[in-house]
Amino acid sequence: MRLQFGTSHPCASMFCIQKFETYSKNRIFEGLLVFLMLSGFIVLHNMINAIIVDDETHCIDRLSGLLNDHCRSSVRVLDSFNTVEKAIEGSLRLQPDLVFLDMQIHDKSGFDLLKGINEINFDVIFTTAYEKYAVQAFKFSAIDYLLKPIDAEELKNAVDKMQQRLSKVETAKKIDNLLDNMKAMNAASKRIGIHTISGISYVAVSDIIRCESDINYTTIFLKGNKKMVVAKTLKEFEELLTEYNFFRVHNSHLVNLSLVRNYHKGKGGYITMEDDSNIDVSTRRKEELLKKLGGD
Repeated sequence: MRLQFGTSHPCASMFCIQKFETYSKNRIFEGLLVFLMLSGFIVLHNMINAIIVDDETHCIDRLSGLLNDHCRSSVRVLDSFNTVEKAIEGSLRLQPDLVFLDMQIHDKSGFDLLKGINEINFDVIFTTAYEKYAVQAFKFSAIDYLLKPIDAEELKNAVDKMQQRLSKVETAKKIDNLLDNMKAMNAASKRIGIHTISGISYVAVSDIIRCESDINYTTIFLKGNKKMVVAKTLKEFEELLTEYNFFRVHNSHLVNLSLVRNYHKGKGGYITMEDDSNIDVSTRRKEELLKKLGGD
């Protein structure tokens, strides 16, 4: 921890207190210190413990160098990692305040790291080459990011912002929102190949309203009053579509939550879909469904 005199004080440039351990032996100084803190003449800054996750050594070296040259008094780099697996283990072991996270790490992404940690209790600054869809998702989610090659001034600004608001709970919510945004963007253009009697039909995920089980067959209901019968179980489609905002509300029904129009109360209740179909909700799935829909 370090202490810094606020620049608004007329004597600010004359004094600099680097660190202190205890002032219990000197009550007068202790009282003066508290007064200056409460008056705004002294500002406390916590040192940010950080790790860097990137699969390119030269990128790690550049970021480490920039942090050392421009943010030495506010950021301490604990370690760096070049794989998602090592980064997950390292973040759990070191408990950093901040992770500089590359978007692409070998054949995985920074999102794989975030998904691999049950409780995110650190802030994140993504480092990435320019990708329009990714940057848009960051902006929607209020997540900080730095474009490569990283600019020193932008790095300083990002660290300053991080110091002003080290709210770990808020960060976890933002990351959840980011992951949802990325999924939503992927789902909008995602197409899946469905094997039929006549061949393979490619269907946009966003066009699928719901899937209904019939033992070893599944009927897929699409926008435009279209439907397809496929020789696959509902479980197979559940595994394929869950990450695109689909939810199994009943043993026989998998629905696109983005196309749910209404929920009707009852023991389990039922939902009305965009195509006006009414789907029963299993009692044991009701609570999770309402959470996903944002209900009580």
